[in-house]
Amino acid sequence: MQTTQLKTTELGQTGLDITRVGFGAWAVGGGGWEFGWGPQQDEQSIAAIQHALDLGVNWIDTAAAYGFGHSEAVVGRALQGLAERPYVFTKASLLEGPDRRVVHSLKRDSILREAHASLGRLGVDAIDLYQIHWPIPDEDIEEGWSAFAELKEQGLVRHVGVSNFDLEQLRRIRQIAPVETLQPQYSLIERDVERDILPFAERDRIGVIAYSPMSSGLLTGAMTRERIDALPDDDWRGHDERFREPQLSRNLALVARLGVVADRHHTVPGAVAIAWALRNPAVDGAIVGFRSPEQVDPLIDAANLELSEEDITTIEGDQ
Repeated sequence: MQTTQLKTTELGQTGLDITRVGFGAWAVGGGGWEFGWGPQQDEQSIAAIQHALDLGVNWIDTAAAYGFGHSEAVVGRALQGLAERPYVFTKASLLEGPDRRVVHSLKRDSILREAHASLGRLGVDAIDLYQIHWPIPDEDIEEGWSAFAELKEQGLVRHVGVSNFDLEQLRRIRQIAPVETLQPQYSLIERDVERDILPFAERDRIGVIAYSPMSSGLLTGAMTRERIDALPDDDWRGHDERFREPQLSRNLALVARLGVVADRHHTVPGAVAIAWALRNPAVDGAIVGFRSPEQVDPLIDAANLELSEEDITTIEGDQ
């Protein structure tokens, strides 16, 4: 059981003081949709959320797309009756299409409809951070961002940010309204944002919350070849290149190096992978997906884990 206080930091210039690890609710959306993680029990999800909050985690990141409303509804249930609720971050722009596949819309009316539906499912009077999920279609990002600025003006959302935007897109939309936060994918396997996105965010004091710091479970130490082969048909990771050869052997060798460092710190490889992402000075917080209360304790260590130069050399190996 966690006894030490989790470290916090201000998310950019939002005034939100967030724990360095947040609860990611992607898998909470369950299976049966294009980017589902296979079957998930709602009661397990709620128990995981409540356990993370008990240990001091003070923000949850979800999206309307996760299970097409299901994740938000589960988060809303978990928040009911809490004396003090965590910050709630969610996203818009991905809608349910035929065969429960994702379709994209950044049209104003669609965004406004999504915001009201998310507020209802989450059971909150304002969303603490509302994010454009993907900059698709590119030609509509200005219209979408204008709708986000409108929602902030109305007080329905407190802060606005984006996920998966490139530098040119960020420059375009900030002519309309300031970009308060960024949510990029960032891990030892996905490092592209180190080149220009993270330096840009740090320079402009834009808050950064990294998603998939354990590369969608690949860097947890629990993901073996056997487990990958046994993933349910409705778990999108079974079709992801990182989980297939030739990348898989390289990635599992990385996990072995994480294990060496984890042993030094009496923790687990996943916590080391998260701590590695949090070392970047641009990164304020990392989104960590928890599917059961048992997963929370070992990974929450990452919020306070300090890695040495020797640790980094071991982890990065010949990269």
